[in-house]
Amino acid sequence: MKKAAAPKKACATKKTCAKKAASTLYITAENVGFRAGDVYQALANAQSALSVKEIAKVAGISEQEVLLGAGWLMKEGKINGDCDTISLA
Repeated sequence: MKKAAAPKKACATKKTCAKKAASTLYITAENVGFRAGDVYQALANAQSALSVKEIAKVAGISEQEVLLGAGWLMKEGKINGDCDTISLA
C-alpha cells in the first residue's frame, strides 16, 4: 500500500545579499595599458584629485583595475598619490 505524498509547504522567501561574482583580472601589458588609460581619462575629466573608489566609479572599472592602471601611470611619473587620493602630475 502506497502512502499519499505529504503536501508541500510554501517556502518563505528570504532576502539575501547577492554576492558579486569574482571577476578574473588578466594581467597582460595590453590590459594594464588600457586600465592606465581609463584611470588617466577619469582624472583628466575630473580635473581634480580622486580616490580609488571615485576613479573606479567614474571609469566603470573595479578598484583592483584602478590600482593596476595607477601603478603603470605612477611608474611613468604621470600621476601623484597623496594620502588617499590620486591626481595628475
